[in-house]
Amino acid sequence: MARQCQLVDLPRSSLYYSPAVISQVDLQLMHLVDEIYTAHPFFGTRRISDNLKERGHHVGRDKIRSIMQQLGLEAIYPKRNLSRPAPGHKVFPYLLRGKIIKRPNEVWSADITYIRLLEGFVYLFAIIDWYSRYVLSWRLSPTLSVDFCIEALLEALTIATPEYFNVDQGSQFTSPQFYDHILSRNIKYSMDGRGRVFDNIFVERLWRTVKYENIFISGYSEINETCAGLTDYFHFYNTQRNHQSLGNMTPFYVYT
Repeated sequence: MARQCQLVDLPRSSLYYSPAVISQVDLQLMHLVDEIYTAHPFFGTRRISDNLKERGHHVGRDKIRSIMQQLGLEAIYPKRNLSRPAPGHKVFPYLLRGKIIKRPNEVWSADITYIRLLEGFVYLFAIIDWYSRYVLSWRLSPTLSVDFCIEALLEALTIATPEYFNVDQGSQFTSPQFYDHILSRNIKYSMDGRGRVFDNIFVERLWRTVKYENIFISGYSEINETCAGLTDYFHFYNTQRNHQSLGNMTPFYVYT
């Protein structure tokens, strides 16, 4: 297991992390909200609440809103005042509108998603090349600190340097600790407008694929098991899983 952590640069302190105690009722609700959102990312609190009621869970919208905030989820549909940053947070403009991506390492994207465990949850961060869909690096973390994002970023930058790097307006990506590594290499930093459907669509598709093909069917119980399973899965995704959008070639073949 130590070797698997070394391959993905996962700190061994995280390997034996025990998730914070959370009630089974709340944990079940978090899993259900994650499943509903993964299937219908345009659902807001009202439609998720209605969906849960159909399954026998009568949960108010305030509770669902709290869960979505904890999971870092936001319904993706056009809204007014899309790009209001949190006080003191620097927000960069979206630079890719109308741009046609023609080669690997032209645009990279990054995002964070929630990963369900039997007794808790962790977070997954990944960096993907837009043109090839190749996953350049990824990390797991029991918290939403910026550190695990920086580790994955620095690993990806040992492979290549993109022309553009696109993210959402999450607090990790508006932190100078993160974006200074990008700007110092003269990479153009691009940020999605809040609630925009297509700005970071390739990462959203990656999360859907990872969850349906691995997370939901694996039933991981601990972070070390999740690390090992995702190590195998991302190797399969990059080198063996053909993509119709890539002419039935693998991301690795197109990237290289």
